Amino acid sequence: MKLTILGGGGFRVPLVYGALLQDHAEGRVTHVVLHDLDPARLSAVTRVLAEQAARVPDAPEVSATTDLDEALRGADFVFSAIRVGGLEGRANDERVALDQGVLGQETVGAGGIAYGLRTVPVAVDIARRVARLAPDAWVINFTNPAGLVTEAMSRHLGDRVIGICDSPVGLGRRIARVLGANPKEAWIDYVGLNHLGWVRGLRVAGRDELPRLLADPDLLGSFEEGKLFGVDWLRSLGAIPNEYLHYYYFNREAVRAYQQAEKTRGAFLHDQQARFYAEMRNPDAPAWKVWDQTRAEREATYMAENRETAGAGERDEDDLSGGYEKVALALMRAIARDERTTLILNVRNQRTLSVLDADAVIEVPCLVDANGAHPVTVDPLPDHATGLVCAVKAVEREVLAAADSGSRASAVKAFALHPLVDSVNVARRLVEGYTEVHPGLAYLR
Repeated sequence: MKLTILGGGGFRVPLVYGALLQDHAEGRVTHVVLHDLDPARLSAVTRVLAEQAARVPDAPEVSATTDLDEALRGADFVFSAIRVGGLEGRANDERVALDQGVLGQETVGAGGIAYGLRTVPVAVDIARRVARLAPDAWVINFTNPAGLVTEAMSRHLGDRVIGICDSPVGLGRRIARVLGANPKEAWIDYVGLNHLGWVRGLRVAGRDELPRLLADPDLLGSFEEGKLFGVDWLRSLGAIPNEYLHYYYFNREAVRAYQQAEKTRGAFLHDQQARFYAEMRNPDAPAWKVWDQTRAEREATYMAENRETAGAGERDEDDLSGGYEKVALALMRAIARDERTTLILNVRNQRTLSVLDADAVIEVPCLVDANGAHPVTVDPLPDHATGLVCAVKAVEREVLAAADSGSRASAVKAFALHPLVDSVNVARRLVEGYTEVHPGLAYLR
């Protein structure tokens, strides 16, 4: 079975390959094709993968190419993890937004919109090529903003594109752990959009254990989200929000912390990964060791400004291992082998949330089998969550309209409608600022 990884020179590719190395069942991936536009990055990651596979019998073959069509032909699965504009683009997204006093995070607010405007045209081109060159392939999208990009690709691939994110998985795991439950045996009632969702229940053996957590202040304050949001706010919500909702609920504090930080997250990662890829140009450098040390630093500093604002302290050791590669492998395994499972995924709404249309991509538990991912029926969202979900989905639709038509007016509208952008004039200045620093937005007119 052939897996093509788009963005194959990306830093997190070894996580995916590491998960594949642990899979020895029939019907596993036997050939991994890495595609990237940068040959040097491809070479660096290929070295890391070679060291990973050195002592593993029957490790999946790895090849690399800068030719997209070659990479896609014959693929059974396509894993999309591209970053249009690179980390320099992410750092520019953050800085332009912060200069206007609004959030520049890569998936939330102004930064997420700018990233979407750059990425959607490229993702749509990929989707069209997949439909032509590998019509039977399943596309697993991790490219951010994951929900928006998945929806753009679904207009050409239908339900054969599925978005993944490790945030809901990590959240469910932490809740189950603090309740003394096995995460594999718990049903997580989670619903929303990518990076905009809430856990409303956690059922073990048919019993909802979340009320017990909400009723115990010591227990509730003992894990990441309890520290991040505060016990009182979580009890007021009656739910546990995805960590990215900290940018909404504590927006002023988050913006101030990012403005005062020595570097934005994008600038930090840009410099960190530049050092990694530079070191990989040394043929004697221990590729795996250098990569793993860089990964550990990356994970430990994740959302550091938010945790500092909330006084949440350092991340727990158990939360430093990532997880999106495990979601991707579980999804591929379920489809390829018809090993039915339940995963929280980004898929088309169908009739799951009545406040959104059938084609809107949402993040929700899905039953997965050989025919793909099927969203389960969920209870309606409470009003406060419905308002945010509908507002952000309206913004995503304006981004898609702008990317499709090249309309500058639609781009301004996308920024202006976002709950975290407080003025139409700010929205206009954001579009001006982003088109100045991003050549990829020259299509807006």
